[in-house]
Amino acid sequence: MRDSATVQAAHPWPGAGGDSAVRLDPPGAFGGPALRARLRLTTIAAGYAGAGVAALVLAVVLMASLPAVLSLTGFLVLWLVVPLVGLLTDAHRTVTARLLGVPITAHYASTAGTNPITAVFVWARDPVRWRDFAFCWFAGTGGLVLSLVPVALLVGPGVHLVLGLAFGDWLWCTLAAVLCGPSLVAWWFVTPALVRARLRAERAILDQSRVESLQQRVAQVVQSRAATVDHNEAELRRIERDLHDGAQARIAAAGMNVGLAEKLVHSDPDAAAQLLREARDTTISALEDLRTLVRGIHPPVLADRGLVGGVEALAIPIPIPVTVALPLPRLPAPIESAVYFAVAECLANVAKHAHASRAWVSGHHDGAVLRLTVGDDGRGGADPRGGGLSGVARRLATFDGIVTVTSPRGGGTTVHLEVPCQAR
Repeated sequence: MRDSATVQAAHPWPGAGGDSAVRLDPPGAFGGPALRARLRLTTIAAGYAGAGVAALVLAVVLMASLPAVLSLTGFLVLWLVVPLVGLLTDAHRTVTARLLGVPITAHYASTAGTNPITAVFVWARDPVRWRDFAFCWFAGTGGLVLSLVPVALLVGPGVHLVLGLAFGDWLWCTLAAVLCGPSLVAWWFVTPALVRARLRAERAILDQSRVESLQQRVAQVVQSRAATVDHNEAELRRIERDLHDGAQARIAAAGMNVGLAEKLVHSDPDAAAQLLREARDTTISALEDLRTLVRGIHPPVLADRGLVGGVEALAIPIPIPVTVALPLPRLPAPIESAVYFAVAECLANVAKHAHASRAWVSGHHDGAVLRLTVGDDGRGGADPRGGGLSGVARRLATFDGIVTVTSPRGGGTTVHLEVPCQAR
């Protein structure tokens, strides 16, 4: 038994295409192509119905063998039935993937290096095997009904008519003839929907990729949350350090100068005046430190002019020409702040490392996603795992943002930023 199964649809339908291809949404108008498509769908439904009977038998046998798993008989039944269930579900993955035109993936737990006894315990802990078991019950119950309905609607009245003629029951024949028209009309309209519903239900049960995608998403959210907590703690430590070493120290010095000036105001007025002038200068420096600190937390330009004005302000001190083309609406403040600092880091990298002659910032908002590009014509070779760019990625990951870096050596650097968000 294979330990993994990955089915990728090379062609959406089993056939060469055109009229020979099976369509899950055949045209509703009456005609030859529509009729052929529905007949093919009914044939598929009949095949699924036959497989559903086999699946039901396997599910019942497997269920009956579970209580006797510790006996030799139950153990042997498991060793026979579980691989058969795997083969059946692999066949369904292959056919359903081709009909839907999408890959259906499953990865069984490996039984390499196990003996017959331990392999059973590996099967018991494998969620994919339990999915196969659940699929067998679906295929033999609800799936079987979905598959039998198109077949019954198409051939049911004819079978009843033949039986009525065979037994000479004219009342039965008349009833079958009357029901033939409504049955065919119902068959025409419900067959595509029933076959499509059956296939999508199979994919939901058998496809492991959706579960893996959800698990990856949960892992990304946990990692992003941890990175956000670490970033916030680092920001708090930076603010505390800047306050302690900057504004707090200057204000303390100004207070000491004012205190000394108070003592000297009568005995040495000139020295007192000098101390007051120093206190004033120190207070002005402390205010500048506080303004710089506030700009580092949330730049006032974002509140006044939004992200567009903030990026334009970032471009002014860059020593090379920077073109800004951002026809953007006002966005939520946290998004604008995060993207502002991301662009600031990218432009700082351009100024420090790119050796470029020009740079640009462009982007747009399509109503659901903000897309920005920061590029330059420098020497390239930027490392997306470097401190600055990795910090940008961590900052935007908090908002489900994506950062893509393209930086061939000698070919410049472009940083693409994508952040899902709504306009204000």
